[in-house]
Amino acid sequence: MDKVNPLEKFSQFSDHWNPRLAGQINDTAVKLVKFQGEFVWHHHELEDEMFLVVRGRFDMEFRDRTVTLEQGEFLIVPHGVEHRPVAAEEVWVMLIEPSTVLNTGNVRSERTVEGLERI
Repeated sequence: MDKVNPLEKFSQFSDHWNPRLAGQINDTAVKLVKFQGEFVWHHHELEDEMFLVVRGRFDMEFRDRTVTLEQGEFLIVPHGVEHRPVAAEEVWVMLIEPSTVLNTGNVRSERTVEGLERI
């Protein structure tokens, strides 16, 4: 039952697209990740995802539109919706999603991360 300072946790890593597990609420994971550049197009069959911008800004691309998220804003991507995060500059994001979510969803690539590191 220790408090968590997300800014402190973000200072513990510098790589991009590699989420860390910062906490867990029942079957829901709280993950921290830094983005820069383009991710892979993907979707999640069964799981919704929430993206909360802690620092910076990024675009969430959908096949029919783009949503820009600024610091302090969040977006929920419903399951089954194809999406791709894109960040021109580094952005810090808190993800709140079921623990079963694989970061690349239905796609396997060099960016797929299994067995998250806990910070």
